Amino acid sequence: MPPPRTRGTALRQRLAELRGPEVPAKALDARALAALAANPGCRRRAILDGAGVNKTALASALGAPSAFGQSQFALTRGNAFEAKVKADGGAELLRLVHERLDPAAEPPVGATAPDLTAIGPEGRTARTALALREAVAGAWTLLDHPMLALDVAGSPAFLEPDAVVVHPDGSWTVVEIKSFPMLDGSADPSKVGAAARQAAVYVLALEEVAARLEPTPKVRHRVLLVCPKDFSNLPTASAVDVRKQRAVTARQLARLTRIEDIADSLPEGTCFAPDLPTADLTAAVESVPATYAPECLSACELAFHCRDRSRAAGAVTSLGRSVRAELGGLSTVEDVLSAARGESGDPADPAVAALRRAAELRAEALEAVCP
Repeated sequence: MPPPRTRGTALRQRLAELRGPEVPAKALDARALAALAANPGCRRRAILDGAGVNKTALASALGAPSAFGQSQFALTRGNAFEAKVKADGGAELLRLVHERLDPAAEPPVGATAPDLTAIGPEGRTARTALALREAVAGAWTLLDHPMLALDVAGSPAFLEPDAVVVHPDGSWTVVEIKSFPMLDGSADPSKVGAAARQAAVYVLALEEVAARLEPTPKVRHRVLLVCPKDFSNLPTASAVDVRKQRAVTARQLARLTRIEDIADSLPEGTCFAPDLPTADLTAAVESVPATYAPECLSACELAFHCRDRSRAAGAVTSLGRSVRAELGGLSTVEDVLSAARGESGDPADPAVAALRRAAELRAEALEAVCP
C-alpha cells in the first residue's frame, strides 16, 4: 500500500496537474519573484509561477506572445562577463568586495571556494547551508552560484544568486553581476533598481538560512553590484543599499494569497498545458483573476493577454494604478464616463465630484474654442 499523501505532497501533485503531466516545471527565479512581489494582488501570476508554468509558451499558445525577457545576445554577453569576473578563483570579485564593502578587513588572499555540487535543488540548498555554516572564521569564503530556498505563498522557491561572500567577521554579502555598463561611476537607475529588487530577494532567503544558525550571522543589507566599466569589459562595482527593497518585498510576499487556496478555488480539471486547444487554455487562464497594470508590460510574459482582456472589460486598472486609486469605487471606464456626465454616482463622492467638475471645464474650454 502506498504511503498516504501529506498536505505538501498533495499540493505538489495538484500543481503538477495544473502545469500538465508531461510539462517540466519552470523554476521561479529571483527576477520573477521580485515581479510577483511588485503585484501581490495578481492571483493568476501567483498560481502560474507556483505551478512552474512556462508563461512565455503559455502566452504564445494564447495568441498574445510577449517580447518580455532577455535576448540571447544579452545572455551570452552576461555569461562571458560573469566568467571574467570570477576568473582565478574569484580574485577580482573578492578584491571588489574588500574595496567597496569591507576595506578594514584583511585583504582576501587565499580565500576558500567550497564545492556546492549536489543532486537537485534541495540537495544544492542543503549543501549551500552547510558551506555557510562551515565557513572558516577570520577568512574570506566565496560561494559561486549557491542555492537558496524561500517560502512563497506556501510553496518553496529555489533561488540562485551569482555569488555570496562570507567576510572574515562572519557576515554575508550578496553579489549581483550584470552586463549593463557603469558610465563615470553610475548606471541606468531603472536597471540598478531592478537589480536591487532582485538582490533583496536573495537577502531575504539568506536571512532564513542565517536564522537557523547559532550564533546568527549578519546578512549585510549593502549588496555589491558588479558591472562593466564604461565601454570596456573591465569590471567595476558599487555598493547598493537594499534595505528599502527588502522591506517592500517582504511585505508584499506576506500579502500573497497562499497557492493552495488559489488551487482549491479552481474548477476541476483546470490545466495550463500549452498544447491544449486555445479555447480550453483561454478558459483555464480566465478562471484565475488577474490584476493587470501597465507596469506588467515590463515584468510579465502574459501582460499583452491580460491587457487585451482588461481593455475589453473596460477596467480602469488598464490606465494605471495611480488613476485607479483616484477613482475610488468606479471600477470601469463606463462607470467613470457615466459619473462625469451626471448620469450616475453619488455627488458627495469626491471622485464623482472631481469628474463632473472636469467635464464642466472641458465643455467650457470646447465652447470657447468652437463657439
